[in-house]
Amino acid sequence: MHKIRLLLFLGLLFLVGCTSAGGIITPADAKAMLDADEAILIDVRTLEEFETERIPGAILVSLADIEAGKLSKMADKNETYIIYCRSGNRSAQAVQILKEEGYKHLYDLGGIINWPYETISG
Repeated sequence: MHKIRLLLFLGLLFLVGCTSAGGIITPADAKAMLDADEAILIDVRTLEEFETERIPGAILVSLADIEAGKLSKMADKNETYIIYCRSGNRSAQAVQILKEEGYKHLYDLGGIINWPYETISG
């Protein structure tokens, strides 16, 4: 009986841990969260990529800045952040680093190449 309770407890902890960290998010779910002001959108590409095309409302915090610990634009580790890049590689790297830095609510949107909604430039 104790083993069953222990397994249930560990399973619950696992689910809670996965939920608080966020995970992968679809463009539709990300857009809904952004439209409801439930998250901050972070672009981890370079300045040149950001200026060429970005999702409206995105804040540039390049992967290089994240790797260097330059996180002043992401001061609140309890805020909810949606992270994206061009194809999904850098966003996954950024999410991993941010988790290690103690950020609690992170969603990996993947790449802007999969974003079916409006983008802007300039």
